[in-house]
Amino acid sequence: MKILSLLGFDNALHSMRTEVTSGVTAFLTVCYILAVVPSVLATTGLEQAGAFTATAFVTGLTTLLGAFWAKQPLIQGPGLGLNAFFAFTIVQALGYSYQEALAIVFVESAIFLCLILANVHKYIIDSIPLSLRHALVAGIGMFIAFIGLKNAGIIVANPSTLVQLGELTPAALLGILSILLSGILTARKVNGAMFYSIAACTLIGMPMGVTAIPDGFVPLSLPDFVMPVHFHFNFMNTCFIEVVIVIFTLLIINVFDALGSIIGVSSNTGTIEKDGTIPRVKGALAACSIGSLVGSVFGLSAVSVMAESTSGAAAGGRTGVSSAVTGLLFLVALFLSPLFLLIPLAATSGCLVLVGVYMIASIPQINLEDISEALPAFVTIMMIVLTYSIADGICFGMISFVVIKLFAGKRSELTLSMYVLSLLFMLKEIL
Repeated sequence: MKILSLLGFDNALHSMRTEVTSGVTAFLTVCYILAVVPSVLATTGLEQAGAFTATAFVTGLTTLLGAFWAKQPLIQGPGLGLNAFFAFTIVQALGYSYQEALAIVFVESAIFLCLILANVHKYIIDSIPLSLRHALVAGIGMFIAFIGLKNAGIIVANPSTLVQLGELTPAALLGILSILLSGILTARKVNGAMFYSIAACTLIGMPMGVTAIPDGFVPLSLPDFVMPVHFHFNFMNTCFIEVVIVIFTLLIINVFDALGSIIGVSSNTGTIEKDGTIPRVKGALAACSIGSLVGSVFGLSAVSVMAESTSGAAAGGRTGVSSAVTGLLFLVALFLSPLFLLIPLAATSGCLVLVGVYMIASIPQINLEDISEALPAFVTIMMIVLTYSIADGICFGMISFVVIKLFAGKRSELTLSMYVLSLLFMLKEIL
């Protein structure tokens, strides 16, 4: 069919069953945002029911758009990092209203789109050394695995040591079971192993009290079409210099969150060319920026390529068919939200940890015998995990790469764009 070819599907190379299964798996892995994102946005004054509708609609629409433009298994929606920056930094810490914050997102998204149309993204990608790109893949993998362990309560916060092993609660036990079941099914080469693991653990979680079924449960519900913001943006009470700094910071986070996730997925699908070129990256980034523009109008924080996209690739997804299935399921979720929200976070832990296992395979491609390559790569990996931010990982990795190469007498390996990028990263961290 012509529509399948537009999604990059080839009957001779790809399996429709695998693509559909991977799309469903990716959705089940990331559908928690339907509960988490609206609750976070509600802290800013936005109506929670409307935020749910916006999250499902914009994520579905943007993911479908990216399916045709990027032809890769990418999920494009409001990632938790960007969502937290919007709610807790821009609104709560800096004191902006949600109307002002949405205006900032709109302007940032417009700038993002202009940069893509001007092909500036090519220079940005070329400025990231190959060793840091491999480190990005490994760092995102460890980051994803950490999220999985945290979601199940296997790893919890500790005021003294930052993190520690959690108690063996029913949720933690279900998370451990999810990890083991995902590994066993994958080892036995069961197609759709991650999907079956999530479904099985959701059912097992019912007698354990982890999968909660509310009273009067009905799987169908009509979406709450709360009136969108409709360009109710406000810059009247803002300081111009401060707004520029916030927009710049948000732009850096958005661009490099997206690029990091795209590199991670492309590495899993084997589409990265020998020279480091990523096919159709422009389409993926354009979909993100358009999604952010639309989302800001509907009261949603910035849209990016979500790190959990790698779950679809790990499940065998190779084309836009996988992301199209994920996008359609988000639109279906507008009407089946009670059913999808039954899936406990612990049930997805195995999928996320398994993704981490797949992605650390990029570490051997880093030249660990050259400290000027190994140390920046290590900084990148560790900072992604410890700062809970892909963008911060790239920032510190790039800065350390330039500084070490410069003072180690290897300035010939640096380019002008690397200097510029590291300077921008320094400004981002300082400001």
